[in-house]
Amino acid sequence: MKKEKSANLATKGIRNVKSFQKPTHLRIVKSPRKVFHDLQLFATDVDGVLTDAGMYYGESGEELKKFNTRDGMGMKLLQAEGVIIAIITAEQTKIVARRAKKLGIAEVFQGAKDKVAVLTHLSQKLSIPFERMAYIGDDVNDVGALQTVGYAAAPADCMDPVRQVVHYICQKNGGEGAVREVIDMILASRRK
Repeated sequence: MKKEKSANLATKGIRNVKSFQKPTHLRIVKSPRKVFHDLQLFATDVDGVLTDAGMYYGESGEELKKFNTRDGMGMKLLQAEGVIIAIITAEQTKIVARRAKKLGIAEVFQGAKDKVAVLTHLSQKLSIPFERMAYIGDDVNDVGALQTVGYAAAPADCMDPVRQVVHYICQKNGGEGAVREVIDMILASRRK
């Protein structure tokens, strides 16, 4: 009886300490530090991750997207560490190509209906195993890619099916620095 009571008190105490709570919807990665240290490829979706998921149209029908410059700086910092950046999106726009060019990102896959196939292509082309890849996505078409890589993250405003498969959910929304949030974690871990 006493053992059960002390076990209940210990469990009760842990539940009251937020830093010890592990959300049941987050996948456990044995050693994020190892994944971050060995990371060779960081892939990201565009709409809802690098942008706020809004579709903006001008009077003459032109499409506009809002990117966060801090995400861009984060990707440049990762590139300086030797990590390859890839953009994988189901959309097909000149805007994405222009943003990728500005950031010096060569691995850009637009119109990607099967993102796992793109990751497989990158794995074979660059000789990078999936466990040395990270991916950040926000919607149901990202789930397969998120389940494939060594580290999976999502913006705070991601869809529920994504919440069920990622290792980390950002504090920031898509287009508001979520990508930079993950990159800052990776860089901090690599510098320890």
